[in-house]
Amino acid sequence: MLKKILLSLVFCTVSLLSVADELRLNEDAPKKYVVKKGDTLWDISTIFLDQPWLWPKLWRLNPEITNPHLIYPGDVLKLVYDEQGEPMLVIEEPIIVVKEKPTYKWSPQVREKSKEKPLNILPLEVIAPYIRYENILIEEQIDTLPYIIGNDEGQKSGIDNFNVYVNANLVIAKTYGIYHKGDEIIDPETKVSLGYSAVLVGTGQTVRIGDMANKKPATLFVNSATREIRAGSFVVPVHEGQLLPSYFTMRSADQNLRGAIIKSLSEVREFSQLEVVMINRGSEHQVRLGDVMAIQRKSPSVVETKEGPKYESEVSRWYKIGDPDYELPEEKIGRMMVFKLYDKTSMALILTTSKSVRLKDVITAP
Repeated sequence: MLKKILLSLVFCTVSLLSVADELRLNEDAPKKYVVKKGDTLWDISTIFLDQPWLWPKLWRLNPEITNPHLIYPGDVLKLVYDEQGEPMLVIEEPIIVVKEKPTYKWSPQVREKSKEKPLNILPLEVIAPYIRYENILIEEQIDTLPYIIGNDEGQKSGIDNFNVYVNANLVIAKTYGIYHKGDEIIDPETKVSLGYSAVLVGTGQTVRIGDMANKKPATLFVNSATREIRAGSFVVPVHEGQLLPSYFTMRSADQNLRGAIIKSLSEVREFSQLEVVMINRGSEHQVRLGDVMAIQRKSPSVVETKEGPKYESEVSRWYKIGDPDYELPEEKIGRMMVFKLYDKTSMALILTTSKSVRLKDVITAP
């Protein structure tokens, strides 16, 4: 009997996974679509699919679209179905009517105009307004970075348009980011340190390179600051660790992925769409740039009392002894996309939400 139950559970799980990955076309999905300049594959997939991050399934096994990155403006995309009834997109070839067999005279010539540039998927410019250049650094990295030792005003801190001195030889005229060492980030599951948040507080340009062999620090002119800059703030060359790809290939995260949201860059406990968050999964966990993940939240546990069912948080400790009487499911409340990777963590942008997202909400494959 137990074996039959286990087999049934396995078959149910497989069925649920299949449904989760099943392509669902929009009710108003067109039969044909002419690619326009400025389109992205994400835009096009949204026209056809209820789940646009599953776009690789829509373009799969397509002999005419061997590389989805090479779809051009003016191409006509046609929605067809394979032998199993699954939808897919093909490029409709134009019908050319030849009235008589032409003759050609071949001679060298210069091609005047090349075909338009191919489409990207999700350009960086779409999400750039919501990205801030915070970093995650481990203690060993921070210990090797130069830092500010003081300023020309003799004050403990300042805002902008003043000089600060750095205990290193810097590159003349080069721009550096100025960071505060933030809080240590602890994985709520393993209790292991994931590093420290490095908060960008300003930028400065080198006006003196320094000569540390003779105990002469470099000088930075601070030309932009978002908060007070003080002694101990460390400096990093601008763009080091900040470069992002020009576009992201959006796809479903690995089916085995499971983690949690551990921090929001706005430092609040509840947040919504277009918030940048940190998760406790990174490249060591097979997370990739462009991975789309579901945000889920476990419904509160319920126990039976003399007055009837109540939430576990509402009852006395007596009722909390042992397991709760009911284990309620996790419910999907939003989706997000990874745009920056570290070894043990990642930064993601929340794309959609049905309710406020919270710290410790679960992230899984969509």
